[in-house]
Amino acid sequence: MTAATRDLFERYHACWESRDPDRIAGLHTADSVFHLHSGQEPVRGQAAVREAAAGMFELVPDLAFDLVSLRVGEDFWVVQWKLSGTSAAGGAVDIDLADFVLVENGAVKEKHSYVDGVAMQAALAPNGAAS
Repeated sequence: MTAATRDLFERYHACWESRDPDRIAGLHTADSVFHLHSGQEPVRGQAAVREAAAGMFELVPDLAFDLVSLRVGEDFWVVQWKLSGTSAAGGAVDIDLADFVLVENGAVKEKHSYVDGVAMQAALAPNGAAS
């Protein structure tokens, strides 16, 4: 099962790299939960996951992910990223992110993303300056 979970991680990451909200949502369970822990409420269901992912790509159209570390288990993965790009507001994106993902029946059941909120606010503020 760990190999299957690792394969799902690779496919899922490829969807994020290609900025494809439809494919991202398609790898989630119908009742999946996605929670960006930066003040937002969790979203539930594939349509809401799709909308949340699309919103991220609108905020940072050239969003890139540099893998820092990855741990894969039977029904989960934990990954640390360094995000980079340029926000739609013009700010440089240089943000630490950690994801905790639970897997069920070969799909993403829950995705909890923990982000450096100060760096994120600075990157998304007009002209890249925190308000």
